[in-house]
Amino acid sequence: MLPVKIIEAMRPAQWTKNFFIFAALVFSRKFFDWPSFLKVAEAFLLYCLLTGSLYLFNDFMDLKEDRAHPIKCRRPLASGAISPGLALIIFSVGSLAALLWALALNWPFFLITAIYFLLQVSYSLKLKHIVILDIFVLASGFVIRVAAGGLVVNVPLSSWLLICTSLLALFIGMSKRRHELVILEEKAADHRPILKEYSPYLLDQMISVVTASTVIAYCLYTISPETVEKFGTRNLIYSSIFVLYGIFRYLYLVHQKGSSGNPEELVIKDKPLLIDIILWGFSIFLIIYF
Repeated sequence: MLPVKIIEAMRPAQWTKNFFIFAALVFSRKFFDWPSFLKVAEAFLLYCLLTGSLYLFNDFMDLKEDRAHPIKCRRPLASGAISPGLALIIFSVGSLAALLWALALNWPFFLITAIYFLLQVSYSLKLKHIVILDIFVLASGFVIRVAAGGLVVNVPLSSWLLICTSLLALFIGMSKRRHELVILEEKAADHRPILKEYSPYLLDQMISVVTASTVIAYCLYTISPETVEKFGTRNLIYSSIFVLYGIFRYLYLVHQKGSSGNPEELVIKDKPLLIDIILWGFSIFLIIYF
């Protein structure tokens, strides 16, 4: 059925990335403040609509390459289940509705959401063809989500939170690029031309730098005077063990098991990684709120 194919094309599995919007609420100790929670939940739904619409535009721009991809050729647009014209109409209507919705919430939230929209459209049109910058743009999407979650309820944004999010997002983006190179081999450049600028060795070096930086940044955040004073405890450092395990598990799945590198897929399919994330979240709530 066409409605089912449209929803599938909007990639609901990847909407899990929008949970980053709740980060500022959690770390500002306002998660149980009902009005704030409802407003962030509304922002989450808004971003699901916006990102789903943007995926349609991205698939429209990547139509030729996706048809040559062993997995992406099954997507509704690439397989012909949805026409390119219909995809553009849904993208336009969905994006406009999301932006007007953002404007109705508050001005700063609208601005950051508009920046996200323009950045993602620019990525689909041009930026994805610029080496290294393509990964930075992908990573910026996670950071903007975190910032948007804070702006929608006027919560001060921690520089540590933004730094840790940036590094984690870069780690995920580089791992996904590496997986594409390995699985597509000599056809990699046919699917995504920018991949000819990368090599597994280069990405391994970049991943090593970002991996170490992510762990160090998170550990420094947990023991920083600002954090200790804010939460009234030094125990947040104990949550770092889950961060370390999660990163190692992710690397194991991508490098040894040939997993896709998509975090939303790995979280759903890999029980150890899912359990680790749940335990990390539980430890954060226990330490911060109790």
